[in-house]
Amino acid sequence: MNVDEVVLLAYIFSLTIILVFASHGFIMLYYHNKYEKNNPRKNDDVLYDKKVTIQLPLYNELYVSKRLIDSVCSIDYPKELLEIQVLDDSTDETVKLVAEVVKQKQHEGFDIKQIRREIRSGFKAGALKEGLKTAKGEYIAIFDADFVPSPNFLKKTLTFFTDDNVGMVQTRWEHLNEDYSMLTKVQALALNGHFVIEQTVRNKAGFFINFNGTGGIWKKDCIEDAGNWHADTLTEDLDLSFRAQLKGWKFVYLRDYTTPAELPSEMNALKAQQFRWTKGAIETAKKLLPAVWRSKISLRVKLQSTFHLTNNIVFPFILVAGILNVPLIFIKNSGPYDNFFNFMAIFVTAFISSFLFYLYAQKDVHTDWRKKITLFPIFMAGSMGLAVNNTRAVVEGLMSRKSDFIRTPKFKVVEKKDTIIKNKYLANMKVDASAFVELFLAAYCLIGVVASIYFLEIAALPFQLMFFLGFFLVSALSFKHTIFNK
Repeated sequence: MNVDEVVLLAYIFSLTIILVFASHGFIMLYYHNKYEKNNPRKNDDVLYDKKVTIQLPLYNELYVSKRLIDSVCSIDYPKELLEIQVLDDSTDETVKLVAEVVKQKQHEGFDIKQIRREIRSGFKAGALKEGLKTAKGEYIAIFDADFVPSPNFLKKTLTFFTDDNVGMVQTRWEHLNEDYSMLTKVQALALNGHFVIEQTVRNKAGFFINFNGTGGIWKKDCIEDAGNWHADTLTEDLDLSFRAQLKGWKFVYLRDYTTPAELPSEMNALKAQQFRWTKGAIETAKKLLPAVWRSKISLRVKLQSTFHLTNNIVFPFILVAGILNVPLIFIKNSGPYDNFFNFMAIFVTAFISSFLFYLYAQKDVHTDWRKKITLFPIFMAGSMGLAVNNTRAVVEGLMSRKSDFIRTPKFKVVEKKDTIIKNKYLANMKVDASAFVELFLAAYCLIGVVASIYFLEIAALPFQLMFFLGFFLVSALSFKHTIFNK
């Protein structure tokens, strides 16, 4: 077997993995239509007489902590039945700011406390677990620092705890700053795939869903019965969700009720978030897939859970495909491999599946979905550009290499007039080594673009361009936001 054949086999293997996971979009759309009318039940006669604890995990959130506390204190619920825990692990001026806001709210009659730990052990999971020790509520609502819950959050979500078996109700994330920049617009499109289609379909079809770490409310008994919060993965929310559902608890997902949040408006913040989500999912898959397959749940739920927990494994194969794309142009125009390249047309199916998946995600919740779906090529390029960052996350997760919970810095950037320039958290950021790799790969993929034009490989040109633009934009924005915005 010569070098060309090795490259071709490696490429087709990578595309096969990508095709398998991308084609899962067809399955999601099938269930989307099959279970469209399977809406969650609610109890409109519920009495709002249960004690609720709201937990606000914070770590150095100078710009958004007051906004969060103000919005939580505006929730329409009897004060005597509401407890607010500000789980403040901060090490900067946030501590003083939170103390002042908490004192003010206490004077207004709220049962609110700033809970501090000397050591930030277990990161967010450790803070939630620590707060749970003294939580008075029968229900536990959780909001991250970048969220702004609506006043009717509790009265809306509590109506869906229709029986003792319901352990968690999750709301859909809404994006406060979706139109702030191209970066936030593309993120919104990507997240809608998960929040509009995946979560909705899985819940309606009877599959496992996940608590998204915020914007949801738990029954305290469910958290404790499932083993409480664990800090051995970077996605403590996904971990607890699967453990709870394996214990028989039922979750409810509300697609049509949203909780507003701020999207990362800076590339390095986005990369840190993506790294944490990707690595944490791999860690959770390693931890819980054996339990999933040993359990007595149905085969269809086991298979869907496997796809759910392992879909990030696709990123190394996206990276390999991007690297091999360039030599393939030269191989095609120098060797007798016409049959092979004709066969490769089948892999366009992966693109079609992904496009339809995100098309329906926009169409289901937006009247201007035609405008939003035009961002799909940029989203695809961005996914390719993040392949270096996310591949490292996958590898570290598979190798069980431990790392800190790196928070996603919040900038309180919502309107176009807002700016992240001179933001103290941005000023402390450094250019990650992956940005240099991405810049190199952008230059490398440019060779593929030029070669495609030279050899008139028109069908290959769009994918060569997306890899080039993806690596270039991710790298350029990484440097821009850490060098020019200080």
